[in-house]
Amino acid sequence: MQYRIDGDNLPVVKIALNPGETVSCEAGAMSWMDEGIEMVTEGGGLGKMFGRMMTNENAFLNHYTASRGGEIAFASKMPGSIRAIEVTPDNPLVIQKGAFLASYGNLDSKVFFQKKVGTGFFGGEGFLMRQYSGQGLVFLEIDGSAHEYDLQPGEKKIIDTGYLAAMSASCSMDVVTVKGIKNVLFGGEGLFNTVITGPGHVILQSMPISSLAMTLAAHIPSSR
Repeated sequence: MQYRIDGDNLPVVKIALNPGETVSCEAGAMSWMDEGIEMVTEGGGLGKMFGRMMTNENAFLNHYTASRGGEIAFASKMPGSIRAIEVTPDNPLVIQKGAFLASYGNLDSKVFFQKKVGTGFFGGEGFLMRQYSGQGLVFLEIDGSAHEYDLQPGEKKIIDTGYLAAMSASCSMDVVTVKGIKNVLFGGEGLFNTVITGPGHVILQSMPISSLAMTLAAHIPSSR
């Protein structure tokens, strides 16, 4: 399997499959492909289907297998970036709901529960995220541009709501309140920040779709 990412801020990942190789995606995510690539749709059991639905993903996955060599492409749903992240048995990946685009290899995914309830309800990253483990590649859809950091043990990154796209499972997540009444009321940053603590790799996104939606809504005339 080989891949390349084209398209600047309207990206497409183009994956060249050898005969017998398979790539997986959410139902409806494929953009185009060559003849000779066959699709099989699977749910993977009620537990996994329910888990994907809990994280706002499609209950079914499509598996595309090449009977002969060919290319298959997956396009980003909005302007942004695509990142290919390697997952290994000793380095699982945790991603924000909506970030999954496609995957390749021997991977398993499950719902990732935040250890602290407050993190889920107030952190802005969602109480339920998704963890990928095994051996393979996960292709992520990033809102806006992607910014990556390697955190050392104990090193922290303070993140505003929605800007976390993915992190190593070795990282921990917590929520802190913004200090100072004036900061809360007039700072425009909300009540809470998400704090990621290393060690591990962190991927941030510059234009969360939730922030984009709020910005656009402010410029849409209301109908009376």
